Amino acid sequence: MYKVRIERKAQKRLDKIHSPYYSKIRTAILDLGNNPRPKGCKKLKGRKAYRIRVADYRIIYEIIDDVLLVDVIDLGHRKDIYQ
Repeated sequence: MYKVRIERKAQKRLDKIHSPYYSKIRTAILDLGNNPRPKGCKKLKGRKAYRIRVADYRIIYEIIDDVLLVDVIDLGHRKDIYQ
């Protein structure tokens, strides 16, 4: 089981998201502890990060296998997240 850490930037963005997306995103982040590479996750080009989709939102995270850590770097709406 992996430990899930949410960076401050990602936590601030999560706090601004309203229901029903907040609970779906929060659940998806916590589920990364059990399976850091769920079906539909995608390795991002040019960095050691992955992304998962939750409705119109994207969660960007890194997996550090040797210490069993999932580090959530950023999250946001799909139109804003890749800029």
